[in-house]
Amino acid sequence: MTDVMARRWSGWQRADGRKGVRNIVLVIYTVQCAAHVAHAIAAGEEDVHVIGFPGCYDNQYAIRLVLALARHPNVGAVLSVGLGCEYTQPARIAEAVERSGRPADAFFIQDVGGTRSSVARGKDSVRALRDRIRRETPRVEMGFGDLTLGAECGGSDGTSGLVGNPVVGRLFDKVVDAGGSAIAEEIVEMIGLRDIILDRAVDDRARGELEAAYAKAEAYCRDVRQYSVSPGNFAGGLTTIEEKSMGAFAKSGSRPIQGVIKVGEAPPWPGMWIMDSVPDPHFMQFGYTNPNDTEGIMDLISGGSQIVLFITGRGSVIGSPVAPLIKVTGNSRTYARMEEDMDFDAGRVLAGQLSLDAAADALAAMVGDVASGTPSKPEALGHREYFVMYKHQDTPELDRGCRSAA
Repeated sequence: MTDVMARRWSGWQRADGRKGVRNIVLVIYTVQCAAHVAHAIAAGEEDVHVIGFPGCYDNQYAIRLVLALARHPNVGAVLSVGLGCEYTQPARIAEAVERSGRPADAFFIQDVGGTRSSVARGKDSVRALRDRIRRETPRVEMGFGDLTLGAECGGSDGTSGLVGNPVVGRLFDKVVDAGGSAIAEEIVEMIGLRDIILDRAVDDRARGELEAAYAKAEAYCRDVRQYSVSPGNFAGGLTTIEEKSMGAFAKSGSRPIQGVIKVGEAPPWPGMWIMDSVPDPHFMQFGYTNPNDTEGIMDLISGGSQIVLFITGRGSVIGSPVAPLIKVTGNSRTYARMEEDMDFDAGRVLAGQLSLDAAADALAAMVGDVASGTPSKPEALGHREYFVMYKHQDTPELDRGCRSAA
């Protein structure tokens, strides 16, 4: 293990045994009608983030995702706010959070009296929850072996597959070797690589899971007549989905793949994992895989990623709630043009200034800094975009999923 991977820092201990790199209060709204009040409650409040599900009608996938985020290692407490008409019940969310050992509160706006009174009620609750988690949450030493890192790529260009994703892949190998976990999703950006993916399976069980997930993703792309390649990718020098796939898969590194998890499911043991975010067949036929980068990032966070690496060749200005986002580009011109948003310039490998391993060590040092409390650039800029959508996935094995984190 290199010296940078031996680094230790202070985190927050959760009752389920996981460790967080942040200790935030999460405000969750349970219908779009409560979104304004939820954001007003969080406005101007330190370490208070917001997520929400907009629909009046409940959706098993969305609820599972929200519950996984509410019980994320970086979340210390939750305030759930609803209007009063919707199916999703804020009190039920608070009950699930309390069972995980975290304090929680909930109310309906219609019971409190309106916008101003609800915002005042919510701010009182946030102050009480913050004071409690600062007073009661134990601090704990942690290192790379305690981390789960996620990786998402977006706005890819030719440099993403050459250095941006490979540098993250080298970092993932180091984290797995240290005893930690890594998650890559976007299986629709692995189309064309079936045999390469299956050769990475750790055993026959994992091979079966990967084979099934790949077949579903390929059938899905054929059915919707859409492969995950965009005009921006073409403008950045990519020509086919297979070419994009080769570059995107590089972010998974080289270690054996332990298996496939679904959205809202944490890796059951350490190692390299693939997340399946493709919808399963359903009579309502709703849901779309990877409708935007933010949706994929939230999926990775729902898997317990304390930090997510976002690799972009063309540049991006997004962030995320709950878990810090670190933006990596393999294009030094993009880094120079958007340095206020880009955290890491992997293009130095192409320029001959760094080897891939040296770049991975430098990125690991940055991850260690962020895990220690240094804000990533999206955090410092206040970017906390989120996207929770209607979708369907067959996940009857909830005991292996988010509920196991309770």
